[in-house]
Amino acid sequence: MPASSASPPYDRTFDPRTGEAVGVAPAIVRITAPNASAYTFTGTNSFLIGEDQIAVLDPGPNDDAHFGALMKAIAGRRVVAVIVTHTHRDHSGLARRLMAQTGAPLWSNGPHRLSRPLKPFEFNPFGRSGDFALKPDKVLGDGEIVEIDAVRLRVVATPGHCANHLAFAVEGGDAVLMGDHVMGWNSTVVAAPDGDLGDYLASLDTVIALPQTRYLPGHGGEIADGRAFAHALKAHRLMRNGQLLEVVRRGPTTLSAAAREIYPQLAGRFAMAGKRTLLSHAEYLAARGEIELRRTLLGIRLRVGGQI
Repeated sequence: MPASSASPPYDRTFDPRTGEAVGVAPAIVRITAPNASAYTFTGTNSFLIGEDQIAVLDPGPNDDAHFGALMKAIAGRRVVAVIVTHTHRDHSGLARRLMAQTGAPLWSNGPHRLSRPLKPFEFNPFGRSGDFALKPDKVLGDGEIVEIDAVRLRVVATPGHCANHLAFAVEGGDAVLMGDHVMGWNSTVVAAPDGDLGDYLASLDTVIALPQTRYLPGHGGEIADGRAFAHALKAHRLMRNGQLLEVVRRGPTTLSAAAREIYPQLAGRFAMAGKRTLLSHAEYLAARGEIELRRTLLGIRLRVGGQI
């Protein structure tokens, strides 16, 4: 989402060095894919973990140039696993091709799944972005330790952006491989029904509590003080809750009208992303009894209790 007066201190100065292997931590290198866009910033960051034997975390989009860059960086070493933080195709699209080339198994938190079932008459505008058919050979669970060569990773369940999202904390180090949960260039899209705001806020608390505070996100550059940035992201989301409450308290409204008021600068696909993110906020507030949410054939209507 674009910045507002209450936005965290975003940093968009990142030089991706697209296609190059860039060291970011002991025995961890980053290779950024050439899929820059308004949603992916400078492109998806893939990570090679290990030295003599390696794992590829978030192989990225199904792109020939990126596949070639990964294979060049692998340089004939044994790939013990292909790992995905989550199954949005900009992170997992190359998984099958890389597995076929290297013989490596897939490790993840399971196939793509929604944070909640679709409601009657509901259409998920981002349904094609998730790979519902990509099934792991090994399902990773929260708190599990994964050893790649000399690197020990702790699996950290971070649902919110989507239901099967994971982060990976480097044991004995200061870094967390964050996927899309926290990014320094922008706030993460939490678009219902793919995402869930309550889960996202709880997952922010989870990563804030980690001893590791240097975040390596799936898009953009590292966040040196990740804990402070995660606190700022949480405050930003709570501010959005307050904005939506203020709009609804002035009188019954529709989700579309509220989105136009809160995100007046958005148009096209970005307006849709803003609306779906605002739906996550509305569902969060409705679950806590702060507003009422009613689905109709003409759209979603919002009100506080007692409004006509």
